[in-house]
Amino acid sequence: MRLGQIKWRDAVTAAIFEGDSARPIPSHTVRDLIRRSEIEGIPLEQLASGMASPHRESATLLAPIHPPEVWACGCTYTASATFRNGEQGVREGFYAQVHKSSRPEIFFKGTRRMCVGPGDAIGIRFDSKFTAPEPELAAVLGSKGRILAYTLANDVSAWDIERENPLYLPQSKMYAACCALGPVLVTVDELGDPHNLELSCTVQRDGNVIFSGSVSVSKLTRKIEDLVEYLMRANPVPAGSVLLTGTGIIVPEEAALAPGDVVSIKVPEIGELVNTAAIVK
Repeated sequence: MRLGQIKWRDAVTAAIFEGDSARPIPSHTVRDLIRRSEIEGIPLEQLASGMASPHRESATLLAPIHPPEVWACGCTYTASATFRNGEQGVREGFYAQVHKSSRPEIFFKGTRRMCVGPGDAIGIRFDSKFTAPEPELAAVLGSKGRILAYTLANDVSAWDIERENPLYLPQSKMYAACCALGPVLVTVDELGDPHNLELSCTVQRDGNVIFSGSVSVSKLTRKIEDLVEYLMRANPVPAGSVLLTGTGIIVPEEAALAPGDVVSIKVPEIGELVNTAAIVK
């Protein structure tokens, strides 16, 4: 099932997406559906299907969920660990150590306040000269870390700020419009094995592609279930939270985001997440 949110009757409303149209689920957001599904013990797909309007609507996509918390993983692909380790100027830095360790890097990315949806602007910090997109597969979680669905994410990051000092990671990662989610959520039963997906990203400037890259999620060096298990250790995140699983596509400094750049992240089985970059202060 493809779930998301639309603006319907002046309210943010959950919807089932079928082709280019949507069937609204009145008086519910996606988080409302998740909570109700767990309280009533009804599978999310069954609940949404039973509550959706029979009438199809043409609607603009909003963020597919407004998560109470967003968490993110780092150094989960060799490309990311190698790139970040190289910044430290040492052969065997702590990024490489984390990549090889049994314990993953997991950090707090923010709340719904930092999140935007399809077509919204992603943020470039005004005090950063090297902000880059990080295309990622994201898991949407129920209670006790149960994976309900997947979506696409852009873990926008001010790389130069983290380069100054790794302790600046929160300033590199957490600020207005630093996380894009969308276009929809695809439930686990429909998506199949997420490690079989192919993720791609392009950055366009003035209509010209200045960066293009792709990676198979099979290159993820940890199982997504293992990342979730570590996230939930002594940390019972609320239902509807989102976990970003890390990036295997590295955008170089020569393609650092500039205002007006258009970032597209795509997985055919999920869709395409498109955002334009803008300065935030």
